[in-house]
Amino acid sequence: MATLITERVDDRVVDLPSTHAAPRARKYFPWLVFALTFALLLSDYMSRQVLSAVFPFLKLEWALTDTELGGLTSVVALTVGVLAVPLSLLGDRWGRVRSIVLMAVIWSLATAGSAVAANYEQLMLARVFIGVGEAAYGSVGLAVVLAVFPVYRRASLTGAFMAGGSFGSVLGVALGGALAVQFGWRWSFAAMAILGLVLVVAYRALISDKKLEAHRVASPTDGQPVAAPGGRAKLRSLFSTPSVIAAYVGSGLQLFIAGSLFAWLPSYLGRAYGLAPDKAAGVAAIAILFMGVGMIVCGAVTDRLSRTVAIRKWTTAIVYTSASLVCLGVGFSLNPGGAQLLLLAVGVFFAAGTSGPAGAMVSNLTHESIRATALGTLTLANNLLGLAAGPLVTGILADKFGLVGAMKIVPIVAVGALIALLIGRKFYLRSLAKVNAHSVTR
Repeated sequence: MATLITERVDDRVVDLPSTHAAPRARKYFPWLVFALTFALLLSDYMSRQVLSAVFPFLKLEWALTDTELGGLTSVVALTVGVLAVPLSLLGDRWGRVRSIVLMAVIWSLATAGSAVAANYEQLMLARVFIGVGEAAYGSVGLAVVLAVFPVYRRASLTGAFMAGGSFGSVLGVALGGALAVQFGWRWSFAAMAILGLVLVVAYRALISDKKLEAHRVASPTDGQPVAAPGGRAKLRSLFSTPSVIAAYVGSGLQLFIAGSLFAWLPSYLGRAYGLAPDKAAGVAAIAILFMGVGMIVCGAVTDRLSRTVAIRKWTTAIVYTSASLVCLGVGFSLNPGGAQLLLLAVGVFFAAGTSGPAGAMVSNLTHESIRATALGTLTLANNLLGLAAGPLVTGILADKFGLVGAMKIVPIVAVGALIALLIGRKFYLRSLAKVNAHSVTR
């Protein structure tokens, strides 16, 4: 019989089943699942963000505006946002591993299509299909990872997993820039496609839904509504509390900033500092890598501080958002130089720090049977409010005010994220009380 651990929710105490007594058989397979699922996430973002490294080449060859370039980035995130929930629901129903394999094949083939695009319209179509393939991967992949690890690691795992987006962007931008300079921009896309297909073969050979079920860790969280035994939670529970809704909105608005940095930082460095495309891509890659490290560190700090006081998830997210607002806002307002780069580095570190806490919040307030769908809803918010809107709006602002002027405006969006997170924190105790009461009465 499982022992109990105690979680303090501000001034309230909740007893939770302990997940420490996991069988030794779980020791290695969960980390294999994490490693391969993370590797595919790297491929996902390499395929998505390699475009940023070839912006200067496309702008010159096809005479594109900044708005058109931003549109090529935003269309992927927009497609992901629109399809994330229905495809995540399909993944919950059809089988998560089968869904992951199919999605990776689609985005890899679409990336190969980008390499042979003859004009802007064909490249735009290929980018749409990259979005189709990637739409539910973040949510389904994260649900697969969380299913085989104990609850007390959720913010850390979510932050580390989502940091794969930054690391994949780093690799995509850096490798893509180098390949574009040496062999032409088409080889940048081709290399990403080949890598994706190799990883698909490895994933299919080593992981299956049957193995995942055998290693599943069954444990309620600090507020997870419990479905009937063997049943499935109602979809309306995706929006059952103000705090869940605030987590969606706050996370999405904060990722507006991260999305803008992903897409435009290489071009900003090229225009503000006069760097060549490959050098600008390399420096931007380092910055985006720093963002990924920030996501991991912020997630780990959140888990550490909120393990016995659950409301601290919100407090840490508020701190991360505030830090990015101040440092990026001041940094982009300064003239190019050492002081600017230092402030931008700190701001970039915290720019996506809310990802881990937000994923943990959503996971804790939804049942495992629809967790991929819940994380798909978070993906919808992250993409529509953030990763899709950021690059496109920044491109529009750049055409009007110049890219340097546009980047001064981008950090202001963090104010909206702060408001949402403060609202979520205010209602968190009430939200937990509601789902805990629901758990008892079902």
